[in-house]
Amino acid sequence: MKRPATVIVLAVLGCAIAPIDAAETKPTVKTPPASSVLSTLRRSHPRLLLTETDFARIKKDVAAHPRLKEWHADLLRSASKMLGEAPSKYEIPDGLRLLATSRRVLDRVATLGLAFRLTGDRKYAERAWIELDAAAKFKDWNPKHFLDVAEMTAAFALGYDWLFSYWTPDRRAAIRDAIIRHGLTPALDVYSGKTRSGWWAKAEHNWNQVCNGGIAIGALAIADEQPKIAADILAAGLQSIQLAMAHFAPDGAWNEGPGYWGYATMYNVAYLRALDTALGSDFGLSDMPGFSEAGTFPIHMSGPTGRSFSYADSHEGTIRAPQLFWLASRFKRPEYAAFQIQNARPDAFDLAYYLPGSEAGAGTAPLDRYFRITEVASLRGAWGDKDATWVAFKAGDNKANHSNLDLGVFVMEALGQRWAVDIGADNYNLPGYFGKQRWDYYRMRAEGHNTLVIRPDATPDQDPKSEAKITAFHSKPERARGVMDLADAYPGRAKDVRRGIALLDRKTVLVQDEIRGAAPDTDIWWFMHTPATIQISKDGRGARLSLKGKELQAYLLSPAGAKFAAMDAVPLSTSPNPAKQANNKGIRKLAIQTKSVPESRVAVWLVPSDGATPPKPPALTPLANWK
Repeated sequence: MKRPATVIVLAVLGCAIAPIDAAETKPTVKTPPASSVLSTLRRSHPRLLLTETDFARIKKDVAAHPRLKEWHADLLRSASKMLGEAPSKYEIPDGLRLLATSRRVLDRVATLGLAFRLTGDRKYAERAWIELDAAAKFKDWNPKHFLDVAEMTAAFALGYDWLFSYWTPDRRAAIRDAIIRHGLTPALDVYSGKTRSGWWAKAEHNWNQVCNGGIAIGALAIADEQPKIAADILAAGLQSIQLAMAHFAPDGAWNEGPGYWGYATMYNVAYLRALDTALGSDFGLSDMPGFSEAGTFPIHMSGPTGRSFSYADSHEGTIRAPQLFWLASRFKRPEYAAFQIQNARPDAFDLAYYLPGSEAGAGTAPLDRYFRITEVASLRGAWGDKDATWVAFKAGDNKANHSNLDLGVFVMEALGQRWAVDIGADNYNLPGYFGKQRWDYYRMRAEGHNTLVIRPDATPDQDPKSEAKITAFHSKPERARGVMDLADAYPGRAKDVRRGIALLDRKTVLVQDEIRGAAPDTDIWWFMHTPATIQISKDGRGARLSLKGKELQAYLLSPAGAKFAAMDAVPLSTSPNPAKQANNKGIRKLAIQTKSVPESRVAVWLVPSDGATPPKPPALTPLANWK
């Protein structure tokens, strides 16, 4: 299935990532072999994501529920617009990806197909055929970048299945042959090890779910007509997808960040849903540890403004994920459905997955949440208040797919504004962006994030192989705190590095760092990127940040001799500065530098200015005593 345009937190999806060794992760769910996997196949169409009964239910729901009536009208507006658009062409503008074309075909086929099923108007089906016919005649679906194949295969599978009764035998044959020739045959080469580009079947990140999901949907579409190839595809995929799904444990988080959470779960859910509608079972995959909790991740990783904590290769934006409706129904978690209703720009898959009333009884989530293993956390002043203070931070693993050198990064919102931002990914097509030059680019380096840079030079400013843990996490009604051990990120630069972040009185934020250098002349930089205007006080110990008529005060509580500075979001003079990287226009950074000290405690207190008398500065206590 597609990644819809409404999930806007990613930069450019579908990068060429080196394979991740899957040796430490093994399938744990026993799934059927190829010889029996199709024994329960539903022989009739439609059977992918929606059955005849489901389409009939949606029609009734549209007539009975105002929300669905509105969504249905949106669907028809989108479908009608597509009628006058030219069919997609074979275009690889960056020399690597056909992905934009694959997604366009999927969007059009799903939208037009559902519009036809709900209205019976032939014009939608005929326009879907024009799209499918054009893409069926492509020379290939770009198997060197297999996401393109997977998403196009999903498009053709839904077109074949949802409109099966409308197609003539010749049209069915053309769609079916394209699925086999351009989708399933290259996938079999991957599963059998015949192609060197088949690393994704052993990967443990979003490529696994997207490729396995799209290909499995294609196999299920034609399984009764081509049972051998379909069975082989399904048996292999059922084993492969477990490698990625294992990373939802223990509590639903995703180490590639919220944006790639959306991409991975979209295809993961489509895979499970298609198995269930076509075969009557997902063979226990949805019961894998942590998957039932997956919907909590976007909820807590979104601030009061609705924008996500954009760590890893992503950009902040609102997480809009129709798969949350399926997760809500499958696991009886109404809060997942309520979150998606709040953010939806409805498309075909919102209509496909939503069950009216699935949001009923959604309670209030805890204000604070720590996600283990992925090592991210968020602290919140209140739910339902766009002006509430919210801070999210990350320790984590610099080896994770799409990671930046960002251990210790934090983002912050208050008064309806995001004050501390993660500026996100750069252009995926930059030279060596996923290779040897990755750590030369500002946005990939620690200096491009709201974290510490210690003894800066031209080498990576955190160890790319390092990991960090949240070693303490406390949530109480009046305050919440977390402490990260970042020492592993700075080998040879520091002996001990810890960062504590606290939400005090559910309103102000304290960021406290304790650094013990590896040498007596350790230089330390503290950075906070912001879109705000920065005005430094005369003594350098305070800063006023102004943004859209709101203000945030920053107070430098420690060390005594340090001062704030306002800097452009550009590399330090000691850092690499490759050509063509983003210029970060509109972003500045609040900075602190301590020079030639053996150890330091840097404490910054961030206070939203709402016209009230400023609160009394908090007393600083060692991070070891934070409770």
